[in-house]
Amino acid sequence: MATATGRRIGETAVSRSDSGAAGSARRTIETERAGLVALLTALDNGLSAPFGQAVDLIRDGRGRVVVTGLGKSGHVARKVAATLASTGTPAFFVHPSEASHGDLGMITRDDVVLAMSWSGETAELRGIVEYSRRFHIPLIALTATEDSSLARESAIVLLMPQVNEACPHGLAPTTSAMIQLALGDALAIALLESRGFTAESFHAFHPGGKLGANLKFVRDIMHRGNALPLASIGTEMSEAIVRTTEKGFGCLGIVGEDGRLIGIVTDGDLRRHLGPDLLTRRVEEVMTKAPKTVPPEILVGAAIDTLNQAAITAVFVVEDGRPVGIVHMHDLLRIGVV
Repeated sequence: MATATGRRIGETAVSRSDSGAAGSARRTIETERAGLVALLTALDNGLSAPFGQAVDLIRDGRGRVVVTGLGKSGHVARKVAATLASTGTPAFFVHPSEASHGDLGMITRDDVVLAMSWSGETAELRGIVEYSRRFHIPLIALTATEDSSLARESAIVLLMPQVNEACPHGLAPTTSAMIQLALGDALAIALLESRGFTAESFHAFHPGGKLGANLKFVRDIMHRGNALPLASIGTEMSEAIVRTTEKGFGCLGIVGEDGRLIGIVTDGDLRRHLGPDLLTRRVEEVMTKAPKTVPPEILVGAAIDTLNQAAITAVFVVEDGRPVGIVHMHDLLRIGVV
């Protein structure tokens, strides 16, 4: 039912509700963005030195990084441990409460402990802190309270800036959790870069799923040898069409006398040169010169970009100008990349 203003009942309320929700979202994002700016400022004003020390300590250590924390800091710690492990730094999460009930045995003298606590006074961390002191295990604190118990007991303190939480009551850890996560990610990436961790190294830890598929190399999935749809320069189109059909890639690579790929005949080339003399023409009269190619060492994800940008369904893999393989979009579908 419409009101005197022409609006349906409830429309105004819904509009205001949407506006209020969007406004709340903007305030949250702006508050958390201010937290990230404060973290950047901290790196310019004292945080960079202990951060570098933490990177050196972890990189030069013989053991693993034991990441711990409780509550929201614990959730962040789990993610940071996973990111470290997946980027070349052996790491795992230990729950501080479980640590005091046997899990301390998971921590060795070669390890480094990274403890996260915004207040630095998390009582459940006491067991891990005391254990690290007893066995001289290096302890890195990630906290916002410089004179806290955790900070005093730590070899290195990554001091977080004091920030406003996005929660209007200042209670729910929001901005604080986000900048803890940001610094944890920064630590993982700094270690990745200092170790020279490559995409191939990354693939070793991510063999499954779409990410793992994207991190495969073209050489791992390309068709080789007799499967390649190739013809020499001078081949008649009647024979070229038969060979193209037999190989099933929808294209035919044309090689010169030196074996180098000089062109490609595609379905599009056939349509453009369709005529009564097509079958008697030579492949070099019909082919597209200088076709798109990729090297065997390129990642599958990059090969997909080549296919998409050129709007093609297959690409030849070349080495020193000579075709050594071919990759079709169907191959990418088969391994789950697209």
